[in-house]
Parts: sequence; C-alpha cells; structure tokens
Amino acid sequence: MTSRTHLPGAATPDNEMANRVMRKVALRLIPFLGLAYFLNYIDRTNISFAKLTMSEDLGLTETMYGLASGLFFVGYILLEVPSNLALHKFGARRWIARILVSWGLIAALMAFVPNATWLNIARVALGIAEAGFFPGIMLYLTFWFPRAVRVRLVGVFMVALPLSSAFGAPISAAIIQY
Repeated sequence: MTSRTHLPGAATPDNEMANRVMRKVALRLIPFLGLAYFLNYIDRTNISFAKLTMSEDLGLTETMYGLASGLFFVGYILLEVPSNLALHKFGARRWIARILVSWGLIAALMAFVPNATWLNIARVALGIAEAGFFPGIMLYLTFWFPRAVRVRLVGVFMVALPLSSAFGAPISAAIIQY
C-alpha cells in the first residue's frame, strides 16, 4: 500500500483544473467589475465637472452645490451595511446587478432635475443606489478566489480608480460639451 503525498502548491490535476477555472472566472469578472468601478468613480465625481453649467441652470449657490455634493454620502453611508446584508439574503449576483441598474437609472434621471430640491433628492437616491457596491464587490471576490489569488485580483480591480481619475475629466468634459 503506497500513499501519495503532494507538496502544497505542487502541480496536480486538481490544482491545474482549479487554476484554469480561477483564471477563466477572473478573465470574465475582473474586467467587468473594473469597468463598473471605473464608471462608479466617474459618477461620484461628475457633479464637480457639471458644476459650472448646472449651477447656472438650476440657480445654485455655492452652499446649495456643496449640500447637493455631500448628500450623496448621507444615503451611501446609511445604507452601506444594510446593502451588504441584502447581498447575503438575495445573492451577490442579483444584488450587485440591482445596484448597477438602479445606480444607472438614477444617474441618467439626474439630467432632468429641474431645481435644487430635486437635485438633493437625486443625490441622496444615488448614494442609496450605490451603497454597498465596493464592499459588495470585495465580498463577491471572496466567494470566487482564495486569499493568495484574491490579493492580486483586487490590485488589478483597484487600478480602475486611478484610471477613472485620469480619464474621467476628459470623458465628463466631452459629455457636458455635447
């Protein structure tokens, strides 16, 4: 009777299959999640790019603009933890999809706000819609990848933030101009 022993991390058929599956999942998830995070950050900061024309169109004072900017975080902070509890209840795939759809709809509807009151309501609603996105993604990645692999993938995912900072201003300017 012989026993087979394998060194941890040694190439075995099971390890090779697991690595192929993780690579395939990473190639499908990380670009999509990175793009979503890229757009998420642009969406959070686009109010600053729209400030000049929006303030004039809606008759906003500096104080009113500051309030509208900050109200996003009221909704975001209040519902970040409940959003992640809902992620467990409804499943990550469904809940993250809900976040993306509701956030996209509210962001699109913000183009039609007629005054400061509706802008404030829209900003709180946007914060509520986006609540739980980042921590939900981090949790979602724990479902798919072991810690050693996840560290690298989170690093790749986080590259979306500086990219959105670099490309967000030109994209926002182009959108506002047209």
